[in-house]
Amino acid sequence: MDQALFPAAQVIIAIIPIVGIVMGAVVVFFYLLWNHKRRTLLIQAGQYRRPEFDLLSFSLLAGLLLGSVGLALTVFLAIALGLNFGLLGGIIPLAIGIGLLVYYGIKCGDRAS
Repeated sequence: MDQALFPAAQVIIAIIPIVGIVMGAVVVFFYLLWNHKRRTLLIQAGQYRRPEFDLLSFSLLAGLLLGSVGLALTVFLAIALGLNFGLLGGIIPLAIGIGLLVYYGIKCGDRAS
């Protein structure tokens, strides 16, 4: 029962991802445009406050998440595929996570002294 798709169905299947990408790009464009206009009006009114960003908390959270996901992927890929270049899919996030955790440790060590 190997039935080929009708040509119209193939076209529709090919168009769906394109439409999704275009619609996503439109949503992102209007979000950026309206956010820019909002900030501009707030600056003109003198009510704009720059959002604070806590780099240490971000590096700790991102380091823990990337480290744990990278470790899980590394172990899984090592068991499933063995030692080959596919293992980089787990080693790269693991290395980034470890780097962020080292940064957090260094900055907290500087803060304590």
